[in-house]
Amino acid sequence: MGEMAKIAAVGLTAAVLGTVLRRNTPELALLLVLCAGVWILASVAGGLGAVVELMEELAGLAGLSEELLEPVVKTVALSILTRLTAEICRCAGESGLAAFVETAGTVLALVVALPLVRAVTVLMAEMLT
Repeated sequence: MGEMAKIAAVGLTAAVLGTVLRRNTPELALLLVLCAGVWILASVAGGLGAVVELMEELAGLAGLSEELLEPVVKTVALSILTRLTAEICRCAGESGLAAFVETAGTVLALVVALPLVRAVTVLMAEMLT
């Protein structure tokens, strides 16, 4: 809970300062927002490691190979990165670029998920025979 209070304080402070800076120096406002965002992500990075460890443990208990877990983790990571990048583009006033980033993220997520689709298809074929 204390960690979220720090994150909220940094986020709100950066938002208020960014609003003030955006009037005269929009470049500095964007830089401030980027720095605050990087700090926020760095502060929660350890939590992502714990989530991945739990997913690996659950996959092991369920008898699933890590080859099936890897596309899920990669797709979630791509989703987070795509969302953040698109929002930063929008913040910089580049909504068209944000749309291209979102489209590219969707395509890459589909590409990363192909091994999972293939494994499900093989599993279904085995169940039917």
